[in-house]
Amino acid sequence: MTSFPETLARALRTNPGGPLVTFYDEASGERQELSTATYANWVAKASGLLLDEHGLERGDSIRIDLPTHWLAAVFLGAAWNTGLVVTDSDSPDAVVCGPDTVAAWADSAGKRPTLACSLLPFGVRFADPLPQGVHDVGIEVWGQPDAFTPWDPPAADDAATSWAGVETSHADLLGGDGSGARLLSTVPPASPSGTELLAGLIAGGGSLVLVVNATQDRLDVLASNERATHFPDA
Repeated sequence: MTSFPETLARALRTNPGGPLVTFYDEASGERQELSTATYANWVAKASGLLLDEHGLERGDSIRIDLPTHWLAAVFLGAAWNTGLVVTDSDSPDAVVCGPDTVAAWADSAGKRPTLACSLLPFGVRFADPLPQGVHDVGIEVWGQPDAFTPWDPPAADDAATSWAGVETSHADLLGGDGSGARLLSTVPPASPSGTELLAGLIAGGGSLVLVVNATQDRLDVLASNERATHFPDA
């Protein structure tokens, strides 16, 4: 029986400097690599943003409406680190969205914390002002501490995800055999298969290569360069 904070702490002890999430955007040329320690640092900052800045609590639901991107993996970690339940509900307690989805959530920003990611390199702010009530992650996240310890951490039997109303606990998501492999994927991390993939890799000591806007030939090249195996949906 395990929870995400315990799982991430174990990964930090065993391989802090090894790559955990590597992101390629073949349209922009961006390559971003997060070691386990750097990922944990981002998760800590995002955890503080969700709980301390926006008042969310263990058991609240969060919709991470982001495409295939390294920040989606970060906010999944932050949600699980603080006991939030990642959901596909249209009426969550909080939302994290991107440039393509911010308009869909802007009208209800006054009802729930609504955080937007520009998805620009290095997680920087939006170039243009956001709709009223929508918070810019690229502005707010940098002021958060580099370490975060939840005062009410999730338990192993707490829900980690809720897809179409079906909940999966931390223990079930993280307690399998995991995967020690290095896998290349084009699947959005905040999706049913994406969450299972990320959780399994963190639990098993593996690593993830996320790629967007690539042809199949380019995916094959990147898989070879990164010494990664294609995830079935890649």
